[in-house]
Amino acid sequence: MVSFRFPFSFAPPPSNASPRHFSVAIAAAAFSITGATIAISQNPDNSLVRTALNCLVSNKGLWGSLSLSANSSPVAEPRTGASFPSVIRDSHRLLGIGLRRKAVLGLKNIDVYAFGVYADDSDVNKFLSEKYRDVSATELKGNDKLKEDLMECDVGMTIRLQIVYGRLSIRSVRSAFEESVGSRLHKFGGSDTKELLQRFTAQFKDEYKLPKGSIIDLSRERGYVLRTTIDGKEAGCIQSKLLCRSILDLYIGDEPFDRKAKEDVEVSLASLLGK
Repeated sequence: MVSFRFPFSFAPPPSNASPRHFSVAIAAAAFSITGATIAISQNPDNSLVRTALNCLVSNKGLWGSLSLSANSSPVAEPRTGASFPSVIRDSHRLLGIGLRRKAVLGLKNIDVYAFGVYADDSDVNKFLSEKYRDVSATELKGNDKLKEDLMECDVGMTIRLQIVYGRLSIRSVRSAFEESVGSRLHKFGGSDTKELLQRFTAQFKDEYKLPKGSIIDLSRERGYVLRTTIDGKEAGCIQSKLLCRSILDLYIGDEPFDRKAKEDVEVSLASLLGK
């Protein structure tokens, strides 16, 4: 069953909190020494969600009482209903979910795909916990340095795209990546990145079909290897720190596709790493 609710318990909100307009999908994944805890929230304008989120981030003692079973429910992106597992690749845990929208002819925005941002819990602990262990969760929220470290360090991550637009062609995906990834490659690597961009977009061959519900995984593996899979089939892998950084920047960088999804990732990391 897909979950639109907190899969754990927390102190009830004040009696004047309203549960109306819950367009929120929230996931928690267990992170401790063997897998600590992460909480995810969207729509911070909702008073009930804000109460829960503040409680999770500010109350360290609460984290010790949270638990999440290994078979916890998937989490749904609320605007599309697209479902995302709490854990993929055995140890990549969900940090946030969002939606990629695209303007058509400059007029109408269409929902192209929902996405989930995942990180390897052991890598997060290995590369980031020592540096940030003495910093409070409150101080870490919105910390640009933490975001930069996450993108720069050799932390295993996966961006999972789930197609929600039923008429999307692989050619459209290729063209969209040429524009978005190309701009990030130019931003971080200068003008001499055309060959790298072509190697990446060439993975999206015409033979692939993308009906609604198709899954594309863009995974950063150890050694800054970007592995691309389409509906479970490997499309290719490229060793490039620049390419990995450029992909991640689309979702958690300064100008992300979905700002609330980026904020979810920041809150999840702050909750995990803050004292």
